[in-house]
Amino acid sequence: MIIKHFRITNESGLHARTATIMVNLAVNYDSEITLKALKKEVDFKSIMGVMSLGLYEGAEIEIIVSGHDEEEAMDAIIHKLFDLHLGKEI
Repeated sequence: MIIKHFRITNESGLHARTATIMVNLAVNYDSEITLKALKKEVDFKSIMGVMSLGLYEGAEIEIIVSGHDEEEAMDAIIHKLFDLHLGKEI
């Protein structure tokens, strides 16, 4: 299991377009990927779940990846998060 913490830095937060990109990336991995924020926990492979969080600039999130390809999945998620200028690791 790998756990990483981030702060959303994008002024638009995690909006529909970027959430879709992140979910589409997550579904490529067999590992269970969970997103925790604002006292809620959702499946990072569910666009409805991710959008239900309403993540805004400054929100702190936790990403938990567990499974046989967890390292590869977490690396890809971190790379995409940074590539889209969505957040920074805390």
